[in-house]
Amino acid sequence: MADKVKNIDVLFNPLSKNNPVVVQVLGICSVLAVTAKLEPAIVMGVSVIAVLAFANVIISLLRNTIPTNIRIIVQLVVVAGLVVIVDQVLKAYAYDASKQLSVFIGLIITNCILMGRLEAFAMGNKPWPSFLDGIGNGAGYAVILVIVGFFRELLGSGTLLGYQVIPESFYEAGYVNNGLMILPPMALIVVACIIWVQRSINKDLQED
Repeated sequence: MADKVKNIDVLFNPLSKNNPVVVQVLGICSVLAVTAKLEPAIVMGVSVIAVLAFANVIISLLRNTIPTNIRIIVQLVVVAGLVVIVDQVLKAYAYDASKQLSVFIGLIITNCILMGRLEAFAMGNKPWPSFLDGIGNGAGYAVILVIVGFFRELLGSGTLLGYQVIPESFYEAGYVNNGLMILPPMALIVVACIIWVQRSINKDLQED
């Protein structure tokens, strides 16, 4: 029962109380870069979930055989291999999204969330908890990307997933898209708003 409760915490804590983006403030660079539209934000989030979950499992399986002095190199090789696979899958089945993400899929290799979870969790835990940790932290990252991408595309372009959602009558009445929303600084402001809401809800995250 204790292990089950622990696994549940490992899976769900990164979605709220220990979110890697708004609590640990990791992975901010890609949040700024790929969230001008909702579709690339979703694709990036799913890609990170897949890479992080499987990287955690692989490193967990190898943790007792990896020499301490080369563990970071091994982790990077594992992540790089998984990123190459994800990149090729996207080019084959989601080419437009792959083009929009450009080099940022490759930069998953340098995402500090991945290296942090591999070093802090997978190196010291069994494969199943490591898999759940990867899913949880990847999902926590993806949720923030989707929220930021939703508001930036809606308010900046009047669309969601490329479809017009703000009625034409609004524009005829004088409504204008907020061009600032598609600029990277606005992503940081949206993330700051999410952090504020997060800390308002979770009193234990507030500093005395």
